[in-house]
Amino acid sequence: MFRSLRLAIGAFVVAVTLAFTAGTANAAVWYSTDRWGTWTSGSYTLYNNVWGSGYGPQTIWANSTSNWGVWANHPNTGGIKAYPNATRYIGRTVSSIGTLTSSFNVTVPTSGVAFTSAYDIWSSDNAHEIMLWMNYYGAVGPLGTLQTTATVGGHTWKIYRGSNGSNNVYSFVRTSNTSSGTVNVAAIAQWIRSAGWFGNVTIGNVQFGYEITSSSGGKDFVTNSFSVSG
Repeated sequence: MFRSLRLAIGAFVVAVTLAFTAGTANAAVWYSTDRWGTWTSGSYTLYNNVWGSGYGPQTIWANSTSNWGVWANHPNTGGIKAYPNATRYIGRTVSSIGTLTSSFNVTVPTSGVAFTSAYDIWSSDNAHEIMLWMNYYGAVGPLGTLQTTATVGGHTWKIYRGSNGSNNVYSFVRTSNTSSGTVNVAAIAQWIRSAGWFGNVTIGNVQFGYEITSSSGGKDFVTNSFSVSG
């Protein structure tokens, strides 16, 4: 009897969760539960991008490329499970960029999770990766060793440098969390070049999204607005 009751309660919780998730997704222009689900509109592409091991279910949805989000239910274990994101390709060298900025506004969970809302900016050959941590919660931390604290691109950061074995990683961790703002991407790339960490590289993909380690029970991550200009 008790086993039957537990099964019935479990089935009810799952059904309610799926109904809520489906309702959010079905009201959107596009959604996907596929771990590699993608949607391109104009110059932006959205990726569900559930790439890590030990992941749980994740649904990405979009009203537009600037207003999108995910429902994610990843277990409370270590290791990054996913980086759902919106991407725009630039294809210009650091010296020729001129103006390149990005603005964002998010609504994210702040407890029972481990993640960061982050930009991931790549050189076109994927040899260099710039991460901009706008907020973070739970047991997460940047790769590499602390180099300095500096104000650049409109924010003050603790700046880390390291390698993941495949590419160089420069992590700019904001000294206080924020859920909205504008970042001068060109200024940050120029700062790294002036530090001698890379040369006149071509900036490729500018991505913004959520690097999720855990979100047990199901959490919503909402991008209220996002854009890349320049």
